[in-house]
Amino acid sequence: MDSDVQFMREALREAQAAKAAGEIPIGAVVVWKGRIIGRGHNQTERLHDTTAHAEMIAVTAATEAMGGKYLNDCTLYVTVEPCPMCAGALAWAQMGRIVYGAPDQRRGFSLFSPSLLHPRTEVTGGVLQEECAALMLEFFRSKR
Repeated sequence: MDSDVQFMREALREAQAAKAAGEIPIGAVVVWKGRIIGRGHNQTERLHDTTAHAEMIAVTAATEAMGGKYLNDCTLYVTVEPCPMCAGALAWAQMGRIVYGAPDQRRGFSLFSPSLLHPRTEVTGGVLQEECAALMLEFFRSKR
C-alpha cells in the first residue's frame, strides 16, 4: 500500500529526531482517516523514563487528539516491532492496525506472545524494513 510507505516515512522522520537527540532511533505516528494525529520518538534518556517509547508518546498524543482512550479506527506506524510493554498499551487502546518496519529479534512482542494485542488488531510487518533496520544497526554500531 502506498499510504503505508508514506506514513512509515513519517515514522522514520521521528526516528531520525530520536537519533539526533542521542536516543535509540525508533519513531511512530498514529493515523486516523489519512491524517497524522499523534507523533512520537523514543525519549527515554531525555525524560529519564523507561516507558517513554515512541509508541507510548504517539498513542498519548493520538488519544488526546481523539478525545478518548480508544483508537480502534486508527493505524500505528512504527519503525521497529513494538515491545511487550507497548503491545499491552496498544491492546488497551484497542489500536485498529499496527504497521511496523523492522522486526525486533530480541524484544519484539511477537517473540513473547502475539496475543498481547487486542483480538481485532491487524498487524503488518516489513514496511520499509531495510531502512528501518539500517537506522538501528547504524546507531548501535556507533555506540560500540
